[in-house]
Amino acid sequence: MLERWGRFTYRRRWLVLATALAAVIFSMVWGTGVFGAMTSADGFATPDSESARAIEVAERALPRGEADVVVLYTDRAGRTVDDPAVRKAVTDAVAALPPDRVASSLTYYSTGSPQFVSADRTTTYAVLRLAGEDTAQREENYKAIRDDLTRAEGLKVTVGGAVPTTVTVNERVSEDIARAEMLSLPILLVLLVVIFGGLAAAALPLLTGMTAILGTFTVLHAIALATDLSIFAVNVATFLGLGLAIDYGLFMVARFREELRRAPTVEDALGATMATAGRTVLISGITVAISMGGLILFPQIFLKSMGYGGVATVLVDMVVALTVLPATLAVLGPRVNALSLRRRVADPAVEPARGGWHRAANAVMRRPVLSAAAAVALLLAIGAPFLHISWGGVDTRVLPEGAEVRVAGQILERDFPGNATSPIDVVVEGRTDPAALAERLRQVPGVTGATVTGQSAEVSRIALTFEGDVQSDAARDLVERIRQMPAPPGTTIYVGGATATVIDQLDSLADTLPRVALAVGTAIFVLLFLAFGSVVLPVKAIAVNLLSLAAAFGAVVWIFQDGHLSGLLDFTATGTIAPAMPILMLLLLFGVSMDYEVFLLSRVREQYDLTGDNTAAVAAGVQRTGAVITGAALLLMVAIGAMATSGVSFIKLIGVGMAIAIALDATVVRLLLVPAAMRLLGRANWWAPGPLARLYRRYGIREEEDPRRERDLIPA
Repeated sequence: MLERWGRFTYRRRWLVLATALAAVIFSMVWGTGVFGAMTSADGFATPDSESARAIEVAERALPRGEADVVVLYTDRAGRTVDDPAVRKAVTDAVAALPPDRVASSLTYYSTGSPQFVSADRTTTYAVLRLAGEDTAQREENYKAIRDDLTRAEGLKVTVGGAVPTTVTVNERVSEDIARAEMLSLPILLVLLVVIFGGLAAAALPLLTGMTAILGTFTVLHAIALATDLSIFAVNVATFLGLGLAIDYGLFMVARFREELRRAPTVEDALGATMATAGRTVLISGITVAISMGGLILFPQIFLKSMGYGGVATVLVDMVVALTVLPATLAVLGPRVNALSLRRRVADPAVEPARGGWHRAANAVMRRPVLSAAAAVALLLAIGAPFLHISWGGVDTRVLPEGAEVRVAGQILERDFPGNATSPIDVVVEGRTDPAALAERLRQVPGVTGATVTGQSAEVSRIALTFEGDVQSDAARDLVERIRQMPAPPGTTIYVGGATATVIDQLDSLADTLPRVALAVGTAIFVLLFLAFGSVVLPVKAIAVNLLSLAAAFGAVVWIFQDGHLSGLLDFTATGTIAPAMPILMLLLLFGVSMDYEVFLLSRVREQYDLTGDNTAAVAAGVQRTGAVITGAALLLMVAIGAMATSGVSFIKLIGVGMAIAIALDATVVRLLLVPAAMRLLGRANWWAPGPLARLYRRYGIREEEDPRRERDLIPA
């Protein structure tokens, strides 16, 4: 089928390119509108959890209790908050804020509460609740008054709070991703030129990537019109889209140049390329899409959005690689080698029969037990720190030191009564005496204060301050103790707040992950069986990839939780890892790792079908793909690793973690562990029970032989 498609594309190459050009223009006009159609909320909260229910019940009956914006005021002359001039400056500054943007405000002077005054009485703060029915409206209102907040005569003003933090993180991530792309593109072009030895061939994978990114924007825009989609989906579309498109482009172009050397016509070469490399790209794209699709099954908007973005990106990359790229190759033909920088154009997929990769694979397979044991020991050693991972939420410390919202958070934590702006919220549904309940709550060990912050006929809200950090184990234990308290008769208690949100997120992820793993693992097993006709290879592939992922997670914990390399990478270690990040990395990296597995196994299966010799087929497969996989991994590391330059630590974590995982996968796993494991398994690699073998022969995604095409054989 793919060979026929390749020949059709050759004959209709100008029509395919004209259609692609029209799609690109449409994407540039309408697709880029995705940026205005997405929500900027972080999306880490868990819908239908107790903490989410607490917010829903309270907002239905009470004024919102969240501190949208916290504005800290310090007199530049060093006067205390009791000075009349300081009082006037603060009250005037708050009163001057536009009432259509700020729904309500609380200050020390309007409440008399000591929680609004620092220990040395030189700093106070105002709590602003912004107008707006949803997060997007409140964020727009904050942006509209951002400059107004700093206007306070004689006072130093520092702005923080939930809404400024979300806006700052989103803006910083968008800026960092754009800068990372600008940094990575020239490097990618240089590497592609080095790999291919020519400008024409090097430009094609980049062209594929840029076309795919624009196409993904169009798909995401359509999705955003139907459901909530976080701005982070665009971020995954850019770095993943560029990286995978370059991978697919590299593999297709390399195979096309190889086929040109032996095919009588360009049409034959393109047909052979689509039947082999095109088939591999198809299987790989579906495999990565399945893996990324697992994120859609999680309830958190952040992960769900990354899933939508990932699936859209991979499928568009795959479609572009199987349509636009072959049409371009059909137009270029032998001119794909034009603008060569070498006398002899080297091809990463065409090397001497007994090249270096072939010798390395045979060296590994001569001592398969030792090679496999060494690889497994190394991966387990790197992954060992994952055993002491500590989970936590995302706070202002994800931003660089000196960021205003982070400075505001540090001042609040250091100089004011504990957790005044991030309390544990106890929401009571039903008729009760909130003052009496607040008194009961004050007696709970660890609680330092209980204040009734809202009351109606059926709903009450009590804010609890407590000892320790919001993300600490002590705070989580306190939330659990409060949740276990018996509610007053006829009432229901919901415990919310930042600490409770993290607890609910961890519980939700723990409940959802096994189902996602089963669904993704089963789907990939079935796909790999249909691709290679074996029930052993899919199990081996999944096991090996999980081992490499464990190593990557261990490295992330060692670096980002324990703080090693924090000076070099310029971030603040918090002692915890946000639970959504490893989940995202797990499914993203599982798909990418399987990508390289499919590249290698496709070539091994191709040779095994021709020779029936497992060892020779593995060595030939490594020889034919070693340079391509290494080059693809290096390019993907640059494309994704550029995120390590981000000033937002969880984006930096993804970039560094994925770069480490890709490096391990392309070296230790693909060149050491996989050949050793396949040598040990021998002919069992290709085993399937009789009924399944017949199923594969009938429905397998196999390459059909074309008698007009001859294959090079690599001798053992």
